Amino acid sequence: MSFLSELNSVQREAVTAVDGPVMIIAGAGSGKTRVLTYRAAYLIDRGIRPESILALTFTNKAAEEMKGRITSLLDGVTRVVWMGTFHSMFARLLRRECEHIGYRRSFTIYDTDDTLALIKGIMNSLGVLQQQYSPQGIRSRISNAKNQMISPKAYKQSASDPVAERTSLVYEEYEKRLKQYNAMDFDDLLLKPIELFARKPEILERYHYHFKYILVDEYQDTNRVQYRLIRELGKRDRNICVVGDDAQSIYAFRGADIRNILDFEKDYPDCRIFRLEQNYRSTKTILAAADSIIKHNVGQIQKDLWTENIDGEPITLTVCDDDRDEGHRVVSAIQEESNRKKLDLKDFAVLYRTNAQSRSFEDALRRNGIPYRIVGGVAFYKRKEIKDVLAYLNVIANPYDEESLLRVINVPPRSIGEITLKKVKEFAAERSIPLLDALGSPGLPSSIADRTLCSIKDFHLMVRKYIRLKQEMSVSELARSLVDEIGILHALKEENTAESLSRRENVIELVSALSEFQETHPAAGLADFLEEVSLVTDFDMTDFGRNAVTLMTLHAAKGLEFAVVFITGIEEGLLPLTDSENDQGELEEERRLLYVGITRAMKKLYLSYALTRLRFGEFTYSVKSRFLDEIDGSRIIISDAHARKSSGVPRRTAPGVILSWAEQQARRKKPAQDIEQYFSDTLPNYEDESQLPFSARVGSQVVHDIFGKGKVIAIDGHGENARAVVDFTSVGRKHLLLKFANLRSI
Repeated sequence: MSFLSELNSVQREAVTAVDGPVMIIAGAGSGKTRVLTYRAAYLIDRGIRPESILALTFTNKAAEEMKGRITSLLDGVTRVVWMGTFHSMFARLLRRECEHIGYRRSFTIYDTDDTLALIKGIMNSLGVLQQQYSPQGIRSRISNAKNQMISPKAYKQSASDPVAERTSLVYEEYEKRLKQYNAMDFDDLLLKPIELFARKPEILERYHYHFKYILVDEYQDTNRVQYRLIRELGKRDRNICVVGDDAQSIYAFRGADIRNILDFEKDYPDCRIFRLEQNYRSTKTILAAADSIIKHNVGQIQKDLWTENIDGEPITLTVCDDDRDEGHRVVSAIQEESNRKKLDLKDFAVLYRTNAQSRSFEDALRRNGIPYRIVGGVAFYKRKEIKDVLAYLNVIANPYDEESLLRVINVPPRSIGEITLKKVKEFAAERSIPLLDALGSPGLPSSIADRTLCSIKDFHLMVRKYIRLKQEMSVSELARSLVDEIGILHALKEENTAESLSRRENVIELVSALSEFQETHPAAGLADFLEEVSLVTDFDMTDFGRNAVTLMTLHAAKGLEFAVVFITGIEEGLLPLTDSENDQGELEEERRLLYVGITRAMKKLYLSYALTRLRFGEFTYSVKSRFLDEIDGSRIIISDAHARKSSGVPRRTAPGVILSWAEQQARRKKPAQDIEQYFSDTLPNYEDESQLPFSARVGSQVVHDIFGKGKVIAIDGHGENARAVVDFTSVGRKHLLLKFANLRSI
């Protein structure tokens, strides 16, 4: 166990405390992954069978890295623990046990695109109008219900508004269809094991003896279903070790419940708690800024982070004219830092609260010829041509998967229209047979044209052929043969556009991925490959080794680190995202999100906000975030756009006034005439009628076709660039480009 000497004293205590419940509070950059890895290696080195350890991570990438480190620590030991994400580990368990709850082992795993397509189809069949009820919203409500373990029946009983009532109808049919298609969604991968253990206590008891030790990473991000699974599996031996940091709990929107980590000591009164407080990542200045912000949260576990690293450079706060100027300032700083410190582009990360904010940075990077990557773009396995081939493979692996079957029955086009498909589905429903069986039935309705019947027959014969061949051919051979027979490569080549040729390369890459999978998993079958693919995340597919600037949301940045980090758009309405005055829990989560962003930085941190921002097609005046007032001012230098020479980027708006959140709140309480005076004092007025599309001045009464009557409280710019701030009676204040607003004076 010589590797224990590589740990500090608290890390070593946490690693060697192996029996009974243990909670490790791991501050940012404190070596959490190392502790988890060394703990697993320590257990194996003590003689614990690797198969009796269940280690649950939140990314596949983290699991693979930990497996590699364990093997290295133990001099080539290849037998490893059950290690992976919650979804991958319980999908593996379900492959073994799902027949006990009425599923076949070849079940399909539906991703978010698949479930959305299924929900849209159900809404159509039930007459629930998509124009009136959002399919995405209904999907989200169903997922939230599942995460709270609310059944369709219970949801229906509690439905108290029209949206909930429609959702209950869709939810009930959705569950029936999933079972009929032998399919599970991501939520089911965690719910079905609970159902399994409740129905078959003897199976749960068997896994009690199987898993002697349970390790859970990122425990602060677990939901109540995951919490329940951990409790059930660890009930016998209680050797549960959870690692996490309540200060980095940022996934409540996905169902994460911070109570899981805050209440661990109540759940296990005899637990031992270890606090990893030494930060190895950031400078003293960066760590102090993060600590000063997070200390404003009330609901947290006490910890005091410290570091032996140098003080480092002060934090730079950049005040920008607008979002376009913000993009330019960030890129200029990247160029300056790169030249001065000889850093690679992959050492830089630009973080923001919402994906929509990336555009100004993409534009600025492109203009300057700087390569970049966006984390969270369209992932490889989400692309249409890839989803099409995977749908074929899903049908071959699971002939009951009707959703995949309907996706590919006309790929390539076979002239099998919606009316024909409706007749075939009705035929299948009347006889209670799977849709694929109905396609091969000689008794299909005579009203279907002979030519269409031939197309249906050919498609059915092809699918049945590959269902037989999957027992005789390797996964990669079957895929190559299928791709060749459906003619997708030939069709994309014939199209001969840049886009089609790129899509063709994607299909070729998929076949290559199947070949690689076959080499690394010689005993695996088609269902195993499809399961692995369905659980791949955007994060897993990101190539962080490429020398490019990284653009990502603050949520996506969790678990990463960069030499230089830019956190942008730190404004009220963006960070925090909404006015959270009345919801302390939401406000504290937004503060934790900023804390996560700050602690990604190793050497240098830039913060920025814009005085004005183009949002939803309108110019809005921004107010700096209240969070900026929580940072010790001695740690910050301010780079104010108005105190320096012009960046060379034309201003889209006149300069505004920098207000703190507290000042903004005070202004809200002022009477209307004071607000008008504020805009009049800070913005130029153009009263020359020749400069404006219509005759108006501050104080004018106007009417808008949609917003109705209002009062002009500020005018900015002239000619085609003239803008007005209008306070409408019906909808409040709007910022309008006069060229398009079609305002009329009263």
